[in-house]
Amino acid sequence: MTTLKGIVIKSTGSWHTVRTGDAKEYQCKLKGQYRIRGLKATNPLTVGDHVEFYLSGTEKVGIIDNIMPRKNYIIRKSKKLSKQVHIIAANIDMAYLVVTLAQPRTSTGFIDRFLITAEAYHIPATLIFNKIDLYDDTLRQQHRDLVKIYTGAGYPCIEVSALRGDNIDVFRDLLKGSINLFSGHSGVGKSALINAIDPTKNIKTGAISEMFLKGKHTTTFTEMLCIQSGGYIIDTPGIKEFGLIDFKREDLTHYFPEFFNLLAGCKYYNCTHINEPGCAVKQALENGTVSQSRYKNYLSIFYGEDIDINEWE
Repeated sequence: MTTLKGIVIKSTGSWHTVRTGDAKEYQCKLKGQYRIRGLKATNPLTVGDHVEFYLSGTEKVGIIDNIMPRKNYIIRKSKKLSKQVHIIAANIDMAYLVVTLAQPRTSTGFIDRFLITAEAYHIPATLIFNKIDLYDDTLRQQHRDLVKIYTGAGYPCIEVSALRGDNIDVFRDLLKGSINLFSGHSGVGKSALINAIDPTKNIKTGAISEMFLKGKHTTTFTEMLCIQSGGYIIDTPGIKEFGLIDFKREDLTHYFPEFFNLLAGCKYYNCTHINEPGCAVKQALENGTVSQSRYKNYLSIFYGEDIDINEWE
């Protein structure tokens, strides 16, 4: 019995499509019952999982008998099954948030909540500023300000125009050989961006979320797009669907890299950067080396304040 290795690129019900290193695809089933320690999931297997399998006697159906350890994964919570979660994808190399400054505007509150979600799941994140073709002088300055804030916090920023094709070649090269998570507001141009990266996909605007997450609970259908030039893309319908882990308030600073890097300079090891004396973060805030908007959003999340629902749609 020959053991084959591959990556799950599609998962629907009990059937999983596995692609091997030689680009062959096999329809597989999972052998026995798998459970993930400490996680009540509706699906033990998801796209992005690296698996080992063997072919049945007919050599038409693969039997998955081993799921390799994951370096990370991201979940969404079930509203009806509150104690269970659905794993959206695993082994994600980069999470991209598609940001627009107009039509629609992406708020810093939305950006920061996405970034702490990525940090919580140990997924590197990059901001993609789309629709730069719409910029006037005011938007161009806003763009420069945001890039300064987020590169200063340690997040790469790329500006593109799916309409004009600006920097699409550069972005396409970044996706090669990796599993890439896409997120962002409806209308930021994710579908247009994917079509620009790989014209063979021809995705209709507004249809992308339906393609990747269909049905409910155990019938959820998830698929990664295989990009012609190499790499995979999985789209998420919005950050509201993410199951943001229930972290302690005093741990929030760990998800703001520029705050965490200053923690050693604080007088107290468990400094929350709010009222404590000798706080290195508050000093950096006064010096202008820490962003006012990032700190404001930190406080909002720390105190559990709600944000405008329109920021989450």
